[in-house]
Amino acid sequence: MMTIVGGARATDDAAVTALKQRHRAMWALGDYPALAAEVVGGLGPVLVDAVGVRPGERVLDVAAGTGNAAVPAALAGGRVVASDLTPELLDAGRRAAEARGITLDWREADAEALPFPAGAFDVVTSCIGVMFAPRHEVAAAELLRVCRPGGRVGLVAWTPTGFIGRLFATMKPYLPAPPPGVQPPPLWGDEAHVRGLLGAGVEDVRVERRSLPVEAFGTPEAFRDYFASRYGPTIAAYRAVADDPARTAALGADLVALARDAARGSRGGGTSLEWEYLLLTARRTGAGAS
Repeated sequence: MMTIVGGARATDDAAVTALKQRHRAMWALGDYPALAAEVVGGLGPVLVDAVGVRPGERVLDVAAGTGNAAVPAALAGGRVVASDLTPELLDAGRRAAEARGITLDWREADAEALPFPAGAFDVVTSCIGVMFAPRHEVAAAELLRVCRPGGRVGLVAWTPTGFIGRLFATMKPYLPAPPPGVQPPPLWGDEAHVRGLLGAGVEDVRVERRSLPVEAFGTPEAFRDYFASRYGPTIAAYRAVADDPARTAALGADLVALARDAARGSRGGGTSLEWEYLLLTARRTGAGAS
């Protein structure tokens, strides 16, 4: 059975629907707003600067979370819609933005079925967000559909071989297998993969690998404890093995080993990490999205 929602052709697949419901709940676990502000907040301004948001432009930030890119886009003068699957993240972003006197439209939406007309936006962005949509081709088609011809697309995604890509590989054995057809999030950080997703829908593609310096953790154990209490995917991994003390201990040891292997000494004596990401900007062609 096929359904048309927001212009996307998506299989009415009960397993994928259930997975999205779990994702929605997962990102509400812990305290992702704190992590977004304390650890990865620098990524949003980088993306907004790279894509060149100008005053008055219509901007859609897909899988916006608490608005790490949406808020800087609004500060740059964009008329911004921040969309996300998890309303708790939108609520946290709205409160933080209102406290700073920043106005934008916060909209609950599925990245695979965006509730916006074709060509509705001058700029479409996603900062470590759309990469978590289960079906990459469907989500990529939606990004292109809602961007007007000649508009701009900007993406930031963790790379498969960078620290967060390795984190997901570390957690994978402790999590249930995803439904068939669901692709790993860090593939969005692989240049060949994301170029293939966007295909002829974009031109003037510019891709760069960068690293986010992270010195928020004094020790590898502090990294483990922080992610185990704040980051939804890590909390989900712990919950998946909660009835097995040996597996729980093994997961914790693997997280510490990952941070220790990636760490460099910082000037303050703590744990310094470099989290690699892919930054892509492109211009939407005149061809219609499939």
